Amino acid sequence: MDQITVADALTAFAPWMEPTAAELDAIDVEMPLIRADVELLDAHIITLDRTPTELDERRIRRARRRVLAARRDLTNRTAAGNELPEVGA
Repeated sequence: MDQITVADALTAFAPWMEPTAAELDAIDVEMPLIRADVELLDAHIITLDRTPTELDERRIRRARRRVLAARRDLTNRTAAGNELPEVGA
């Protein structure tokens, strides 16, 4: 009976361990939305341990508008025929 080491098991799947070019392209297309979501999350995290000030509320509103704009742009881009790169199995 052959022994399989952890290293053998990991290297057997090496081609699938890294993102493909198509997956990286899809991430690039979605990066504005990802950044906007992170900004909104940061704005909410800042207010977790205190009552939000007027500045905090403005920051959250601006971040929400950026998320909505990024979602709109991404949706319009895919609807206009500039489809996302094919990603899949």
